[in-house]
Amino acid sequence: MNQTFNSRLLDTAVGELSKLPGIGRKTALRLALHLLRREPEEAMALGQAIMDMRGNICYCSRCHNISESPVCSICSDTSRDETVICVVENVKDVITIESTREHHGLYHVLGGVISPLDGISPSDLEIESLVERVRTESVREVILALSPTMEGDTTNYYIFRKLAPLDVEITILARGVSIGNELEYTDELTLGRSILNRIPFKDTFS
Repeated sequence: MNQTFNSRLLDTAVGELSKLPGIGRKTALRLALHLLRREPEEAMALGQAIMDMRGNICYCSRCHNISESPVCSICSDTSRDETVICVVENVKDVITIESTREHHGLYHVLGGVISPLDGISPSDLEIESLVERVRTESVREVILALSPTMEGDTTNYYIFRKLAPLDVEITILARGVSIGNELEYTDELTLGRSILNRIPFKDTFS
């Protein structure tokens, strides 16, 4: 049974904080009490930052990365190589790969991976918009940078089949990334080398 407090406001704050991933009610209570001990301006600044983020961040119309404008800063950067698209599962993977400083092209965020057990089908992902980008933009290479899990590999193969008729090179990260590991938990050096040493996707069939 959930613990209640002698303050309705505290109880409400704890309830909202406990909705965050990985935050139980005990941790939520500790965070709420910490905020109460701080100066009111600090709590207000936190609340304002969250409201600004939620109200002003959208998704890039081109690559589906987070953005503060219709087109994200990466897609708008004229120094990036627009002929190379790195396909990732989510925004966290964009941040992870950017930290390696080894990818100088653009991105395409799928918004997940194919997972029938979770009810996620290809139509739930940004796969068709990827195909359209390859078809209409001057793309010479698509890097499949999904986590090497069963779901990631299934999604890789599906995308490979969709892009096969088009004139584009399809590569995949070198297996410096351990099988079954999530991309965001791979260290920067290993991930960077996996990007630099990527291989043609068709070579993984043998």
